[in-house]
Amino acid sequence: MRLRAEQLKVTGWVRNCADGTVEAIAQGDAFMVGRLIEWAQRGPDSAKVDRVELESVEDKLHYTIFDKKPTS
Repeated sequence: MRLRAEQLKVTGWVRNCADGTVEAIAQGDAFMVGRLIEWAQRGPDSAKVDRVELESVEDKLHYTIFDKKPTS
């Protein structure tokens, strides 16, 4: 996701969770964030995506990169 977000010029972060889920926050142009969400519904070739849950959150931070955080 980090690589795809960088290609789309979307900022924020992603992290794997111990239970096998993935969490992410994405900021940027609405169209490009939408493209990232579309990609997440498939994931990389090695992924098995069961579902994507979206939640709009108000994050007062302004991210300048798309970072990969440590597993939680």
